[in-house]
Amino acid sequence: MDDIFYMRQALMEAQKAFALGETPVGAVVVCRERIVARAHNLTERLTDVTAHAEMQAITAAANFLGGKYLTDCTLYVTLEPCVMCAGALGWAQTGRIVYGAADVKRGFSRYAPQALHPKTVIEGGILAGEAAELLQLFFRNKR
Repeated sequence: MDDIFYMRQALMEAQKAFALGETPVGAVVVCRERIVARAHNLTERLTDVTAHAEMQAITAAANFLGGKYLTDCTLYVTLEPCVMCAGALGWAQTGRIVYGAADVKRGFSRYAPQALHPKTVIEGGILAGEAAELLQLFFRNKR
């Protein structure tokens, strides 16, 4: 398994969000080459602005693993995390974050690049075109 495989899994979650009328962002958490959590945005369905894919994935992974720290885990998410999600990922001490499309308007790297844990490894741009295309289609359809 590699980053492309897991990002495709996150894109499948983003498609689920799209089908529900949610902003199409999906995430998976991988620990020791095993997917331990899958999630997508649920802000509309739950009427909760904090129900981002990353937040849902962090909670599901922590529950599955039986602890609040994700130091041995990689989060794959289709869009660069926002400041809120980056803060939560920092508190969870997530070992690695791999994201697809950059978020130039609300991404953490622009507003809070120090929000993550200092040992967290970050990699962006994995299947960025596919992730961005889905987001663009979603927002085009909303207009």
